[in-house]
Amino acid sequence: MAVTALSERPEIHRLPQYKYVDAVRWLPASSAFDRFAALALFDSDSGACSIEIHSFQPNPVTLSPHSSWVSPSRVFSLKTSQFRQKPIIVASTFAGSLHFLFSDPADASLESEVSVPENPLHSGTISCIDLMDGGVECVTVGEDGRINLVAIGDSNVTPRRVFDSSGLVSYTAAKWASPMEFATGGYGFSLQWWDQRKPGGPASQFKGNWPQKMTPGIVHSIDIHPSRKHTCLAGGPLGTVFAWDLRWQQQPIILSGGGAGAGNTSIQSISESEVWEVLYDPYVKHSTTSSRILPSMICSEDGILAVLEQGGDPIELLAEPCAINSFDIDRHYPSDVICSLEWEAIAILSRQ
Repeated sequence: MAVTALSERPEIHRLPQYKYVDAVRWLPASSAFDRFAALALFDSDSGACSIEIHSFQPNPVTLSPHSSWVSPSRVFSLKTSQFRQKPIIVASTFAGSLHFLFSDPADASLESEVSVPENPLHSGTISCIDLMDGGVECVTVGEDGRINLVAIGDSNVTPRRVFDSSGLVSYTAAKWASPMEFATGGYGFSLQWWDQRKPGGPASQFKGNWPQKMTPGIVHSIDIHPSRKHTCLAGGPLGTVFAWDLRWQQQPIILSGGGAGAGNTSIQSISESEVWEVLYDPYVKHSTTSSRILPSMICSEDGILAVLEQGGDPIELLAEPCAINSFDIDRHYPSDVICSLEWEAIAILSRQ
């Protein structure tokens, strides 16, 4: 496997947490001087589950607990955005509840919370959630085959079910593309495109021409670039990262894995395990060729954090002896990346 070396290695800071870190997200920056991150934590000794907001200082790099919220169950999916100029944190749990945490824009302290209890939305765990830009609506999906949209108000939320496969199809990932469109992913490396103007089912579906051994794969993560909503990026098992272009719907664009090593040796695979999360990387400079997939970043079960670019070798940023379960790129400072490590730690990378 060829891996491109960086001209300058990123600064890497590992910060022990002494609790299992299920997910991490940057909060939208309220100023150039005050930066915060949200951590979903699980204490295996006491069984306590919580979301903590930590204050981030870049010099020297530190994370300091700032405020916290006790979760009724372990957090499964975590997202952040802004709602009416306020930072908002949304968390789904293993038990199936959904929680909206509103924080003060001045100091990121938690002000209020609105929740949807277990069972009304999903039967069991809520596999994935995603917040629309502006935080006005949240999409939820589950392995029970249900898809819900939850409208957010100042002191209440209003859920509505948009689809229920009755368990015939399971959904494991979701991502907004526009105020009217979103994508979902599930088993068999399947992707679905939903348009609220066309109710009753997905507007488009993708089941690529995969090698037979690949078909049981699961889409773990989806990302859609705001300027190229026709292209959906997805990550799954065996180091697989691919793109689905709505203009050419039946053929996946392989960026890593996907059995490419056997049939297409020009595509390098940075990982051989589960790709837990994939995000477009705004920090990496790219060509202006519109037909190319924009650079992306992935994290994996075998401890790899890397940048992928179509037609180039992967760039390894971090290699850990444990899984990297989640990461987030600061949208205001894209040189900074925060990761959750399975060995009860946070890693923060500062790229030069």
